[in-house]
Amino acid sequence: MGGLKDELLKTIWHAFTALDLDHSGKVSKSQLKVLSHNLCTVLKVPHDPVALEEHFRDDDEGPVSNQGYMPYLNKFILEKVQDNFDKLELNRMCWTLCVKKNLTKSPLLIEEEDSFKVWVIFNFLSEDKYPLIIVPEEIEYLLKKLTDAMGGVWQQEQFEDYKVNFDDGKDGLSVWELIELVGTGQFSKGMDRQTVSMAINEVFNELILDVLKQGYMMKKGHKRKNWTERWFVLKPNMISYYVSEDLKDKKGDIVLDENCCVESLPDKDGKKCLFLIKCLDKTFEISASDKKKKQEWIQAIHSTIHLLKLGSPPPHKEARQSRRERRKKLLAEQEELERQMKELQAANENKQRELETVRKKLEEAASRAAEEEKKRLETQVELQARFSTELEREKLIRQQMEEQVAQKSCELEQYLQRVRELEDMYVKLQEALEDERQARQDEETVRKLQARLLEEESSKRAELERWHLEQQQAIETTEAEKQELENQRIMKERALQEAMAQLEQLELERKQALEQYEGVKKKLDMATSKTKSWKDKVAQHEGLIRLIEPGSKNPQLITHWGPAAFTQAELEEREKSWKGKKGTE
Repeated sequence: MGGLKDELLKTIWHAFTALDLDHSGKVSKSQLKVLSHNLCTVLKVPHDPVALEEHFRDDDEGPVSNQGYMPYLNKFILEKVQDNFDKLELNRMCWTLCVKKNLTKSPLLIEEEDSFKVWVIFNFLSEDKYPLIIVPEEIEYLLKKLTDAMGGVWQQEQFEDYKVNFDDGKDGLSVWELIELVGTGQFSKGMDRQTVSMAINEVFNELILDVLKQGYMMKKGHKRKNWTERWFVLKPNMISYYVSEDLKDKKGDIVLDENCCVESLPDKDGKKCLFLIKCLDKTFEISASDKKKKQEWIQAIHSTIHLLKLGSPPPHKEARQSRRERRKKLLAEQEELERQMKELQAANENKQRELETVRKKLEEAASRAAEEEKKRLETQVELQARFSTELEREKLIRQQMEEQVAQKSCELEQYLQRVRELEDMYVKLQEALEDERQARQDEETVRKLQARLLEEESSKRAELERWHLEQQQAIETTEAEKQELENQRIMKERALQEAMAQLEQLELERKQALEQYEGVKKKLDMATSKTKSWKDKVAQHEGLIRLIEPGSKNPQLITHWGPAAFTQAELEEREKSWKGKKGTE
């Protein structure tokens, strides 16, 4: 429904724009009421004049803008539209409203009917944004289709030159500029009016009427089996056939679905280039004019059935959608590239500002460094002068110090000699103290070793006594457990002997029971054989004697012998016997 609504909005937009005489973007309410009534009539939507009056009732009696009209259009018209109206009739109505105002008065190579078809094609190929335009890619697509339909050769260089002259601020052409482009014959030079008109009609049939293929072929009748020439028109879901190509006298439809198939047939009955279209309810034999036409029709029908199986739209609609998606993708990529370029430009500008800031800082640092260098040189000269003065004074002081050092050196030599003697005495005292300390350590080590040995001996003695007690207890526990196990063994042997005796008794009883069972079984067999013989005798007996048996759970049968006198099987047997006797008589 979304695609149908977009198509209807494009057509209605032309009508609304045509009613805007002063190009103010607004239309009088009376005109909008008439337009709404006509739209409801053409689109087969129930007209609600009360809702229309309520929507346009306000204090302002002036015109209404497109934005003000859209809520009513969507709610009361477009949302109720079903796909059961004549689209061409809607296009005709909107075309009538806008053609006189916009169509150029200059002479064109095409008639008004052809201009109308170009107008409808424009609505099909235009972008979904307003004001409506057709982009250069779609213009090229349309002009190529027209050139192929006219049997001409496409001049790509000429179109490239035309695009170069395109206004830079213009994204595409309006519908009236497109009609003028086609009508002036700029891309159909050398073609007469009739050829251009036929080309426009062919492209119109394909893009708007979804005509995938059309042409004359012979069809075999279903009743009289005669061959008649018909004009066939292939659409995405059917093949219609007419008396002639004017499409006035329609003879029937071949409804296509995913279960249909097309097959080639050999020549027969004097007919050549035969092929067969199989549907669920009917089969159609058709003869083409030549082998090429036959193959083209078979391929076209096969492709149509394949698209129906896939649920895909017609090829031209799918191609239009793919071109739009490709343009959206390119536009998104271009916007992303522009965004990245803007980011790079902003980053570059930031870098430039940062570099300018750094350059200024470097210049300031260089100026400060020059000033500091100047101050350093001045300070160096001052320091050199001060250093020379200090050096002279230092020399004088050094001489005085050298004399004092010589005197002190002599005193120091004597002092060092005394220190060396004291160090020798200190070393000997240290050695004596070390010997005494070592002797004390040895004595302490021996004493600790003796104490440790005594402690280990006492602990081992206590442990041996504990092990002895545990061994005595274990021996006593083992003796008690052994006695208990012996008692349990004796009890289990007694229980086993008793169980064996019981088993022998049970075996004896089982044998006796088996002998009794054999005797009872023999008696039962004898009784069964006697009962069977009696049943046979009773079944063959013609009198009223019968064994008394439990009644059936089924509903009782009522006969002249009484209720449930015979079973169903006996009654059937008697009925067969009576019928046999009656047949022999």
